[in-house]
Amino acid sequence: MRVITCLFTEHNLWFVLLAAIMCVVGATITIRLYRLVVSAQGSARLGWAFLAAVCAGSAIWTTHFIAMLGYEPGVPVRLDSGLTIASGLIAIAGSGAAFLIAGIHRSRIMQALGGAAFGLTVAAMHFTGMFAYRVDGIVTWDMNYIAASLILSVAFGAAALYVAPNWNGGWRAMVPAFLLVAGIVSLHFTGMAAFLVEPLAGIEPGAQSPAFTAMAIAVAIAGFLILGTGVATYLIEQRMREASEDKLRHMALHDPLTSLPNRTSFYARLDARLDGPQAGETAVAAIDLNRFKEINDSWGHAAGDQVLIALAERLRKFDGGRHFAARLGGDEFCMILKTGDERELQDLVQALEGEFNQPVQCGALEATAGASIGVAIYPRDGEVRDTLVRNADLAMYKAKADPLTTICFYNSELGDAVRERRALAHDLRQAIENNELSLHYQVQTSIETGEIRGYEALLRWRHPVRGNIPPVQFIPLAEANGLILQLGDWVLRRACLDAAAWPEGLKVAVNLSAIQLTHIGLPQQIHQVLIETGLPPARLEIELTETALIKDKAQSLHIMRQIKALGVSIALDDFGTGYSSLDTLRAFPFDKIKMDKSFTDELKTDQRSLAVVRAVLALAKSLGIPVLAEGIETVEQLELLRLEHCDEGQGYLLGRPAPKDVVNRLGTRIEVSGAAPAASAPARRA
Repeated sequence: MRVITCLFTEHNLWFVLLAAIMCVVGATITIRLYRLVVSAQGSARLGWAFLAAVCAGSAIWTTHFIAMLGYEPGVPVRLDSGLTIASGLIAIAGSGAAFLIAGIHRSRIMQALGGAAFGLTVAAMHFTGMFAYRVDGIVTWDMNYIAASLILSVAFGAAALYVAPNWNGGWRAMVPAFLLVAGIVSLHFTGMAAFLVEPLAGIEPGAQSPAFTAMAIAVAIAGFLILGTGVATYLIEQRMREASEDKLRHMALHDPLTSLPNRTSFYARLDARLDGPQAGETAVAAIDLNRFKEINDSWGHAAGDQVLIALAERLRKFDGGRHFAARLGGDEFCMILKTGDERELQDLVQALEGEFNQPVQCGALEATAGASIGVAIYPRDGEVRDTLVRNADLAMYKAKADPLTTICFYNSELGDAVRERRALAHDLRQAIENNELSLHYQVQTSIETGEIRGYEALLRWRHPVRGNIPPVQFIPLAEANGLILQLGDWVLRRACLDAAAWPEGLKVAVNLSAIQLTHIGLPQQIHQVLIETGLPPARLEIELTETALIKDKAQSLHIMRQIKALGVSIALDDFGTGYSSLDTLRAFPFDKIKMDKSFTDELKTDQRSLAVVRAVLALAKSLGIPVLAEGIETVEQLELLRLEHCDEGQGYLLGRPAPKDVVNRLGTRIEVSGAAPAASAPARRA
């Protein structure tokens, strides 16, 4: 009852109301800043703790002194300025320490301890301020009320900081602030109930004066200014955080180069579309540029980026921005086409193709990228997102594989082809694991003398059900399914092991794929195989195509130099079919050139082919590189190559690919009599 009596009979209620407003506002801001202390890291936590301490200390101090100025003890009152200032510093320093205790370890126990420390800070500030309150009378203290005030302050403070980090949504977000208000108010008025004043005889009452009222208003204004600074800082930080989160969200959902939505954003939008009422009016178009690599290689990556940005802008504005476009990576785009009419869809896709066929300005040059487009329609071509996108990709790859087609709509035959490829890939994996593959060898001879120089290792796969599967079918399958490194290691090891049993001086040539050449461990793998099989390095020849080399010229050159350092020779296979053959000869250290079969086929009938062969032989001679002609099938071709001083030859006329037991029965020289060669031993041995 003493607390109620003290509040309503010994205080000016207008001052109490002003103090209460200050307390509520200050507690609310303090809790918001305290939550930032808990979530911050490193020096940011110290900064937020300092700001929270200033706001909390100011709120406690101003609440206390406004209420004190409204206290009417019935005797004259003076304030000790030193203790008054000290009480404010105690409030700020103690609050900062309490927030750091509660936030530094982020454990619930430490948050409660920090809250208890905050309650003790409020008590220390209050009683220091009370000692600054000098009255002309006899002062006595009721220790029971003092103890009660301490218990209430500590309990409410601990509860406030304990629940604040987790109670931050909905109506519960205000509970910690009200607990803090309860702690401050209960401490103050219970502590004031413990403060008893007996006036001295002869002292006139009249503690209140206009000066006290002015001081209360000034203290309130100063407190609100400090709290306003805290509010402004909090709001600025929140806006910056929201802007940063918006930026991070945009970066996570958009392509950094073109600003188009990325794969994650595309899938989310497609999921929402398929779950909505307009799902039946949806098609997916998978898009892959046709000449993007050519643009990059010819004009540089900066020009390629310009092309991508320009095309992305066209997709963004396509059909008035009605549809949703995304860049999935590299030169791959995808679109959600919002139509259920197949005729309209046909027109849309043709218009889309036209966008890619329009030139793009790159400085003073113009580039036309072109595109292959595959389309899948919901729900006919897929009832779930992954199936729909996969089928659009399949249709796009079908369009890309056909030079006469740029647009392909998915159909069931494409699905059957995919299932066929998957089954064949599974069988190939089993064939590798069960050692069901074999090597055949095709002889390579000197054109001038017929002397056997070596053999090219050719991989063969006889499927138990499908029969012989050609390499042109299963090698790309191995590359696409991650089997090529395992397959290449088996071929290299088997070929070296077989060649080690051949007469001295005979080489074995082994083809490497582009994927093998990009493998950084290839030189070490070759070295290990040579050691294990006992084949001298000089008897191994690695054959590479230009396609394998140009994927990463710097990496390819580095690996080639490591291979040559082992003593292994390197041949350029299928020479003349690439688009940068002369540059390849200049840049890479080849020991042999293998001239493509297409030139040999037309030696007799096409003077231009003969001219090309002469030019290649002259170029190779000037570079000191021997030339092997592939695909020799007639005596006339052999004689023409002999007249042009070609170094070596390979083809059905000289010998068809044969198993190692047939190769082991051959002699040292092939003599061509003009008769058609046999299937297994095409030319008689000397």
